[in-house]
Amino acid sequence: MAKGEELVKYVTEKVVSYIDMPPEERKHRKLERKQTREPWGTRLFGMLPMALSMFFGSRRNKKAPSAKDD
Repeated sequence: MAKGEELVKYVTEKVVSYIDMPPEERKHRKLERKQTREPWGTRLFGMLPMALSMFFGSRRNKKAPSAKDD
């Protein structure tokens, strides 16, 4: 039961510290979190969008051999 009591104590401390915080500081922290947020593609899909863009970007940059070289 000690772990449950510790968890309740921790959550209670966090809630009380949040309530005691001035509203201006809460707004400031919220804006900071929004500004440091990752792009939605990375948040939802991880590194997959970047990997695909690198893969298809490298394929576009390679020039196909032309028939005029013969």
